[in-house]
Amino acid sequence: MANYLCERMRGLGLEVPLPKGGFYLFPKSPINDVEFCNLLKQERILVVPGSGFGAPNYFRISYSVNDDVIKNSMNGFEKAIKSF
Repeated sequence: MANYLCERMRGLGLEVPLPKGGFYLFPKSPINDVEFCNLLKQERILVVPGSGFGAPNYFRISYSVNDDVIKNSMNGFEKAIKSF
């Protein structure tokens, strides 16, 4: 699922390094990480600002959920990105 998520997010214009392990991605936020996480929250997508992990301007997303949850979140990501 990491490959799918990376590919889809890159298609939306986000910079997303492919993880080497674990079940988290740290995409680069297109705006302030806290602001972007709040936009995603309005789309019912829960991510965490990277600044809390020493990675400002990134956000953390877990892909350890049901595949359908990830696939269904892509519209929300697109809407949040288009909103600014």
